[in-house]
Amino acid sequence: MPDTSPPAAALLAAIRAVVGDHGLLTDPADTDPYAQDWRRLYVGHTSAVVRPASTAELADVVRLCARAGVSLVPQGGNTSMVGGATPDADGSQLILSLSRLNRVRDIDPVDMTLTIEAGATLKAAQTAAADAGCLLPLSISSEGSAQIGGVLATNAGGNNTVRYGNARDLVLGLEVVLADGEIWNGLRRLRKDNTGYCLRQLFVGSEGTLGIITAAVLKLAPRPRELAVALCAVPSPDAALDLFTRFQAHDPASVQAFEYMSGQGVQFVIRHIQGAALPLAEPAAHYALIELATPRTNAGLRASLEQVLEGALADGIVSDAAIAESDAQRAAIWRLREEHSEAQKREGASVKNDVSVPVSKVPELIRRATIACEALIPGIRAVPFGHMGDGNIHFNLEQPPGADPAWFLAQDHAIMDTVNDVVRALDGSFSAEHGVGQLKPYMMPDWRGGAELAVMQRIKAALDPRGIMNPGKVLP
Repeated sequence: MPDTSPPAAALLAAIRAVVGDHGLLTDPADTDPYAQDWRRLYVGHTSAVVRPASTAELADVVRLCARAGVSLVPQGGNTSMVGGATPDADGSQLILSLSRLNRVRDIDPVDMTLTIEAGATLKAAQTAAADAGCLLPLSISSEGSAQIGGVLATNAGGNNTVRYGNARDLVLGLEVVLADGEIWNGLRRLRKDNTGYCLRQLFVGSEGTLGIITAAVLKLAPRPRELAVALCAVPSPDAALDLFTRFQAHDPASVQAFEYMSGQGVQFVIRHIQGAALPLAEPAAHYALIELATPRTNAGLRASLEQVLEGALADGIVSDAAIAESDAQRAAIWRLREEHSEAQKREGASVKNDVSVPVSKVPELIRRATIACEALIPGIRAVPFGHMGDGNIHFNLEQPPGADPAWFLAQDHAIMDTVNDVVRALDGSFSAEHGVGQLKPYMMPDWRGGAELAVMQRIKAALDPRGIMNPGKVLP
C-alpha cells in the first residue's frame, strides 16, 4: 500500500538531484495551482510538483517513489472535468507534471504520423501537423491547454469523433513509464501489427492509473481544402437528429462535426462571453451546428450544404440558418459551442453529466432527463449540448436562479443519478469522454461490476501492485 504521510525530505532531495531545481516546485505559492481542478470541485495538497524534462528523468523519479511507496498523480493541462489529476488533501501524493516533455520528435507526411511528447498541448500538435500540410483531427474545447498525455489518458473525444473517432482511434504507438520505473517503448508507426496484446490501448483511457504516457505516435489525416459551416435554428432535438440523418444520407464522408446546443446554453454564452453573438434573426429553443470538410478541391461543399438546408427549411426541420462566409464567421459560430463550459461556470454552480446513448436515442435522452431533473429540483436549468453525431451529450444542470451554489453542488450525486437512470434505460454510458476521475468511481460497481470490474482490478494489481499510480481515480 502507498504511504499516506508526507514524502520524506530525503526523497525530495533525491528527486531534485534527478530533475534539478527547475524541475521541482515546493513553494506552496507554486504548487497550489496544480493541486486544484479546473472546476474547483477538488482542492488537494502536495509537498511538491515534479517536472521532469525527459522520459529518463521521469523514469528515475518513478523508481524513487516506487521504492519509497509514495503515490504519484500525473497531470497534463489540468483540464479534467472529473478531478482526475487532483491529489488528496493529506499531502502524501506528489504531482507529476509532464509540461516540460513537449517536443515534436518526428512528423512524416508520407506515413501520415506525428510522434510527439506527452506535455505538448493539443493545439501545438495540431499546429505541427498543419505546418506539414496535414491534419490532426482531434479537436476539443480545451485544446489550447490540454496536453497530449492527458488527452490520451482520458481517451478524449471531441468535436470530430463522428468522422475520425476518439483519441484511441488515432493512436498507433506509445511510450510509457510503468509503475516500477521501467520504460516501455511502443512508439511504432505500423498500421497493422498483430503481435500479441494491444498494450497501447490498455493505457489509453486508463487515466494515469496504470502507467504514465510520455510520448505517442498519432495518425494524421489529409488537410481539408474546403470547409462549410452552418448554425441552424431547429424546433426540437428530434429535428436536429433528422437534420443529421439528412446530411449523413447526402454525403457522409463530408460530415466532420454535428453539434447540438440548447437555447438556454447559447443564451448563457451570449450573456457571459464578451463578443459572442447569435448570427440569426431570432433566438431559438434548439440549435444544430454543422461542419462539412473535404481534402478534395472544387468539391462544392457550400452547394451541398445549401441543398440539404433548403430541403430541411421546406420541411420545417430548420426554421433559420446562417452559413459562415469567412474564417472569422466560422470561428464565431464555433465559439457559441466552445464557450459553453466557461459560460455555465460564470452563470453559477453547475453539475456536469458527460453521458452517451445510441445516436437514435439522443432526443429521448434530452426530453426524459430534463423532465426528471426538473421534478427533482424545481427551477433547475437543463443545459444539454454536445456531440449529437456520436451520441455524446453533456447533460449539464445549472442551479436555479438565486439558489445557494454550495447547496446545489451538494446535490450532485442525486442529480447525476437522476440523469443516469435515464441513460441506463436508453442503453448508454455514464462517462462518454471525460473519464471517471475521482468524481464517479462510486458508479463503477453498479455499471461495470462483476467480471468487467474484476478484470480491471486484476490489470491494476498486475501493473501497479503498490497502488502508487493516481490512486483514488477510476476504480472504487
